[in-house]
Amino acid sequence: MGRPEDPDTSAHEAVFGVADSVVLLFDEAGTVVGRPYAAERLLGYPAAELSGRRVDSLLAGDEADRLPGIRATADRDGGWSGVLLARHRDGRTVAVDVTVLPLPGEAGPARWLVVAVGAAPSRQWTMGPALLEHMVTEMPIGLCFVDSDLRCVWSNTALEHFGGGTVEQRRGKRLAEIQPGMNADIVEAKMREVLATGVPVLGYEHVGRPRSRPERDHAHAMSFVRLDDGNGRALGVCYAVVDITERYRARQRLDLMARASERIGRSLDVMDTAQGLADVAVPGLADFVAVDLLDAVLRGAEPSPGPTTAATALRLVRGGARNVRTGGVMEVLEPGRPSTYLPASPQMDAVAHGRSWRAARLDASTREAAIPTALTATAEAEAAGVVDDLPHTAMVVPILARGITLGVATFLRTRQDEAFDEDDLRLAEELVARAAVCLDNARRYARERAAALVLQRSLLPHGVPEQEAVEAASFYRPADELSGLGGDWFDVFPLSGARVALVVGEVLGHGIEAAATMGQLRTAVRTLADLDLGPEELLAHLDDLVVQVTREGTATDLSGAPNPAGVGASCLYAVYDPVSLRCDLASAGHLAPAVRAPDGTVTFPELPPGPALGIGGLPFESVELPLAEGSVLAFYTDGLIAAPGAGRDGLRHVLTTASRDLPLDALCRGIVDELAPSRPYTDDAALLLVRTRRLAAGQVAVWDLPADPAVVARARVMAARQLAAWDLEELAFTTELVVSELVTNAIRHASGPIRLRLILERALICEVFDASSTSPHLRHARTTDEGGRGLFLISQFTRRWGTRYTTEGKVIWAEQPLEFDESAPAAAFDPAAIEDL
Repeated sequence: MGRPEDPDTSAHEAVFGVADSVVLLFDEAGTVVGRPYAAERLLGYPAAELSGRRVDSLLAGDEADRLPGIRATADRDGGWSGVLLARHRDGRTVAVDVTVLPLPGEAGPARWLVVAVGAAPSRQWTMGPALLEHMVTEMPIGLCFVDSDLRCVWSNTALEHFGGGTVEQRRGKRLAEIQPGMNADIVEAKMREVLATGVPVLGYEHVGRPRSRPERDHAHAMSFVRLDDGNGRALGVCYAVVDITERYRARQRLDLMARASERIGRSLDVMDTAQGLADVAVPGLADFVAVDLLDAVLRGAEPSPGPTTAATALRLVRGGARNVRTGGVMEVLEPGRPSTYLPASPQMDAVAHGRSWRAARLDASTREAAIPTALTATAEAEAAGVVDDLPHTAMVVPILARGITLGVATFLRTRQDEAFDEDDLRLAEELVARAAVCLDNARRYARERAAALVLQRSLLPHGVPEQEAVEAASFYRPADELSGLGGDWFDVFPLSGARVALVVGEVLGHGIEAAATMGQLRTAVRTLADLDLGPEELLAHLDDLVVQVTREGTATDLSGAPNPAGVGASCLYAVYDPVSLRCDLASAGHLAPAVRAPDGTVTFPELPPGPALGIGGLPFESVELPLAEGSVLAFYTDGLIAAPGAGRDGLRHVLTTASRDLPLDALCRGIVDELAPSRPYTDDAALLLVRTRRLAAGQVAVWDLPADPAVVARARVMAARQLAAWDLEELAFTTELVVSELVTNAIRHASGPIRLRLILERALICEVFDASSTSPHLRHARTTDEGGRGLFLISQFTRRWGTRYTTEGKVIWAEQPLEFDESAPAAAFDPAAIEDL
């Protein structure tokens, strides 16, 4: 028989042909004896050349090292079979199937009988029925064959570990009968899909509770493949099952932590952070979660480090809660309400000692201790047979951050019947630890923000003081919503002569530095206003003050960085007189106000802009603006009109279209909401609205007096008669004293005409006008002095007094307090009634 040209073909044929086999006899030393049969066809050696060769010369590589083990196995088991690599005569390696049989001693010199057959690569891995059966029955993957009716035909023993009975108990049943708790309808739907389409389904994840372990959910990866006969007809489905419960639970934990990263701590609000912890944990970890915080945490205070005493732990407040069910026995306590726990409860112990607690199963006593008495009446519920809503397992985890106890979190399961295990407790502790850091940040932010807001509120006006000149409303919206601080301010305060000062200003920047600078400027404006300066003079003094403070701050800054203080700040100062219905305004780099006349038209008066504060050396100018009674002035900062589409035209439109009957507070809030929404674009938005009033004719009395000492007595009489008309006789003595002193001083020390004016507002105001620019000073006369006691007496009998300058001279004024009844009409002043005096 000739040698074939294709060795692979030859090897393939040798599998089935006896002539392709080689039978060799070896002696005890491993030498070939006898004449080998068909050796040339398999190994390329002629029979004569092969005889006498040692077996190790016929093997390739280190295959000879296997011979001692092969011999020992053959002696022990009566034979050995396997694949060896032989060396062909031409040098190539040939894989052969070898069977080694030991021969009895009477066989002569032959000791071993070896049958070698050429093996192709496919032949090396061809599995017989025994090997296939061993593999499918012993492998850890569950396998099952079902017929076209989805009834079990065959399954391996590994499938028994997933529950449902033995192989014999499964045969002939459908999955719904084998595993009723595994949502069999979904799995069988997948099988029918594979039967119909022939497309395999691989890696389908299924979650359920097998009969073997019904206490918790288990996850399985299932694959489905259709089985066809030789004609392509579907016989059934083979499915494989792998338990991936641990991987599934690990993925769930990762998903839960990912949600926690997104939800917990997304704001710097303590209550929102606590609620975020409850929202994340339900229903992924528990059915009910309550987060209780120490009262000090909600107030932003620093809790005591280390263990917390029981007395302190009693002051727990509900920060957040979530229940998977609505209604029922477990009621969710509203956030902000006190949480009450029994003294021996796990919550109190966790707060006191900082350690977690877990109960796999709750009995009646531990359930009462672990649940706030204000939330549920478990005894009544159990007596009534309502047990579905009652918790059966619980965890309590203290909320710790930087070694400080902030509160406690309680996790309960009512709907899920699986008990909490150690993995659940570790997950809860990790969630609470993440929330604790966010809660501590929110607590410290709340403390700092509260302090900053207290500072700003103390610097801003707390309301419009009582006065008759204007009706006022204001609204402030900071650009920094987190801190709520900014540098914008506004103010309304009374001046002498029933006038009122209207102020709006803006400091560059935001935060506490801008708020502090704003407070300094507002205080300076009020102080300068007490000097009765004109608007342009007041801004000039304020500018000098900013320049001085800036220089001092730069000189004392140890870092060497410039300290601009109020440089670049703007201010608009206006004085409105309800008697003359005139408003004097001056601006230091601020926008002119909008004026809505009583007929609804809106204008922006021409106002010299003036330099911003802190520039220094440049003059300020004021303008006098006549106003009709009932006019509305809108003082604002540029943040109000900075939004796209706003501007002065937007403000004009809102003021024009707003109803004139709309209350001033509602109009003010509506303008800010319209022009500067809840998140201003780049700057704070402040708005001050004032509606002008006019003092009634009966509230003002005016007399022009000659510079004659004899007129002093006449002035006293006129003042007394006017007080009688106003029903203020009890003030006659003091008023006559004030009038006498002020008129006498004007006659003695001034020149030109003299004017006496009485104003009845919320105080009785007495004013004397003269043409002199000299100001009187309060003196403390000695006992030997004949004069110098007038102003001293005035300061003792009146609430306050002062001097203000006008373009024609000065005004000396004094105020007396009174009980003013707004409902009583004022008597009209009739100059003709005193002409005969």
